[in-house]
Parts: sequence; structure tokens; C-alpha cells
Amino acid sequence: MTKLPDFHTSILISEAGGPEVLRSAQVPLRNPGSRQVLIRISAAGINRHDCLQRAAGIHHDGNPVPGLEASGVVIALGHDVTELEIGAPVMALLQGGGYAEYAVADVALTMPVPGGLSMTEAAALPEALFTAWWNYFFLMRLQPNEFALMHGGTSGAGHLALQAMSALGFGVLATCGSADKVTAAKRFGARDAFNYNDPELAAKVIEATNGRGISALLDVSAGAHFEADLEMMAPDGRIAHLSGGGGSALNVPLKKLMAKRISITGSLLRPLALERKTQVAQKIRRDVWPLLGAQVRPELAAVLPLLDAAQAHREMEKGQHVGKIVLAVSN
Repeated sequence: MTKLPDFHTSILISEAGGPEVLRSAQVPLRNPGSRQVLIRISAAGINRHDCLQRAAGIHHDGNPVPGLEASGVVIALGHDVTELEIGAPVMALLQGGGYAEYAVADVALTMPVPGGLSMTEAAALPEALFTAWWNYFFLMRLQPNEFALMHGGTSGAGHLALQAMSALGFGVLATCGSADKVTAAKRFGARDAFNYNDPELAAKVIEATNGRGISALLDVSAGAHFEADLEMMAPDGRIAHLSGGGGSALNVPLKKLMAKRISITGSLLRPLALERKTQVAQKIRRDVWPLLGAQVRPELAAVLPLLDAAQAHREMEKGQHVGKIVLAVSN
């Protein structure tokens, strides 16, 4: 067995601030817990949450290394792990630590890389799929005969949700911020797509659903289009928020809410209990795994070296990319 290093290169959030506060450092290598695995990372996905965490200078669970998803090879097993073997190529949803050469992951949230996908592509999948599946199918309980809508249809989560949900037969629509992105969203499988700045957005969405409206709407914009959202919702529709908007309040017109019996909720994936994440993982394995590499494939907007994490955050915050930004890790 190859001797593991005592320390490894990681990218740390040194303080609250812009991308420049991301610094490389040598940190001690962690050992996996009883139901965890140690992964030698090949690539790590960049997510909007990482930028928000960096700007706030937050160290979750005392871990200054951001990164919620990665792919790589299993190099050590916790003593109660029987599902995976040393050397298995995997991708994992992490509690942090992805911007590094090594990371520890819960085995329940670690999945084999399907054939037909590169390790770089695999790193772009976990956070997006867990986010979409938790919100649409657990939190909002989307049914096959209902219409769904995704604000930000070409985002990391959005473009993968469109591919997977449309492949499974769901009627899913999207909004985007430019004509090019509207075209891309349709390419990813959106039943229809619209510019979210269109003053006729709600009317066009209702027309696209044959007058039925949206039953499950996933909002990454912190309620930026809330007035249109309420207009386009079906009776008993559900809205789930992914962004807290820096703590901003949501002004809700109660009469409109009551008239359609609209439910408004939201969630943060990271603090979700492991038991519930495990349930999401099981559904993803059943629903999405047969599609990966064929009908569902991440679009990589940029692949940058680990030590260029600050530049990756700059690209993320520009908001001009389509798909996922990924860090390539060499070790």
C-alpha cells in the first residue's frame, strides 16, 4: 500500500473578502471515520455557495477549505465501509474540503463514476443533482403530471436538472438572463425558456403550460422575480428558494398567495441531516444514474488548475458562463 502524505495542498479561505482571500496551504491529511472514505481528488466543482462562503469568511465545522463536490479515487476506507473498494473511481457530495488534493466523504454520499464520463465531468455532478432532486422531489414533491420551472436554467444546477428531468418525462421550463442562454436552456431540454427580464414573463409561461401554470418553481434569484412567480403559479403551487439574498426580506402579497394556496419554502443543502441526504442519494441512483454519460452530461464552462481557484471564483461571479466551472487537481 502506498504511504499517504502527512500533509496535502489545499485552498483555504484566509478571511472574508473577494477571490484574492483564497490561499494555498499545506494542511494535515484527515483519516476517514467508520462510515467514510478518503478520496485522492481528481477534480472539484465550483458552486455559488463557495463564493458566498468565501465572501463571509465562514469556516463550516472549523474547516477553512471550501468545496462541496469532487471526483477522485478511493485510497482509504473507514472500518465499517463495505460498499466500495480501494482504487474505485468515485464522485462525492462533501461537507467542504473539495478544493484540495484529498478529501473525506461519507460513503452514503459517494457514488461510482459511470462509464462514459470523465473524472472532470463527474466532479460537476453531485451538488447540482442533490440540489435539484432534494428541492423538486422531496421539498416540493413534484408529480409527473405537473409543470416545473427553474430560474437560472443554464447554471450548474439548472442545466443538469433540465437534462435529467426532461429525460425522465417531466415538463420543465427555464428562465435565463440572455438570448444565448435561453437557446442553451432549450438545448438542455427545457420545454420552453424565457428571459427573466421579459415584462410578459408570467403570461408567456402560462401560455407555454397551456394555461395550467407552474406547480414547482426553484428560485436561485432570492425572489428577484417574485411578482411574476406568483402570477405564473398553478393552484397549490410550491416555490422553493435556494438563495437567502444576503438576509433580505421577501415581501409577500398575502391575498394573491391565499387565492392560489401557494406554498413558499426554501432550503440549505449543507446542513441537511445525513439521513435525509442519504435518501436523496438513493433516489438519484435510481432515477439519474442510468442517464449519465448518455442523456445527461455536464457542460464544462471552464476547467482551471487547483491553484487558480481565485480565478475560478472570479469567473463564477461574472455570471456569464453556461454550465459548470471545475478545478483540476494534479497529485
